[in-house]
Amino acid sequence: MTMVIDINRALGPLPHDDVPSRDETGLLGELDRLRIDTACVSHTYAVHGDPRDGNEQLGLIADRRLRPVPVLVPGPLGTGPWDGAAPLVRLCPRLHGWSPTGPHARALLTALAAAGTAVLLAWDEVTAAEVHGLTATGPAPRTVLTGTGYRALRDLAELLETHPWLYADTSTLCGHRQVEWIAERYGAHRVLFGTGAPVTDDAGPRYLLDTLDLPARDAALVAGGNALRLLGGEP
Repeated sequence: MTMVIDINRALGPLPHDDVPSRDETGLLGELDRLRIDTACVSHTYAVHGDPRDGNEQLGLIADRRLRPVPVLVPGPLGTGPWDGAAPLVRLCPRLHGWSPTGPHARALLTALAAAGTAVLLAWDEVTAAEVHGLTATGPAPRTVLTGTGYRALRDLAELLETHPWLYADTSTLCGHRQVEWIAERYGAHRVLFGTGAPVTDDAGPRYLLDTLDLPARDAALVAGGNALRLLGGEP
């Protein structure tokens, strides 16, 4: 049976909406409803508030189906030196007010790459030029660009062609055969199932996953195999 892993999910209340995933029980219910086995979750307190507070909330997660994804901020006013404790982290440079190509970011990215830690990076948090610039002074960690959407497809294609360490999630790849196009052109290993929920819809990406026009092996990679590789598990 194919494992389904949502690489891009949030746990906790939203400042603008009442959502079932405001607590662990509600989020697990949503995963059951959509037949999602595991979710990689950042806490909304870390995204929309103080990352240190939100990351502490991740330590309270009881169910192993939820895999903590801390939010990191570089520099002396950030979350501190990376200790390599998680295989996947999230970066939010726009929301938290730091430059993704500055010296503090470079030090953090170098540490993440050295530790083998992968990164979630939302498309609205960076520009394409900033993503290109992540390798200006050294290797970049494996990075999943989330929420790219159909309007960014030309930029995304150029980035995927140029940087083999880049991947994309399915949260907004809702155009006709967009996932298939990326998988066929750049390899199915470059696409990971992710919903972006509850900020973006989860049912759409789940339906898309069920109807992919790809060989079964490639569809299984998108569903969860690629996420397992990023997380250090078996493909």
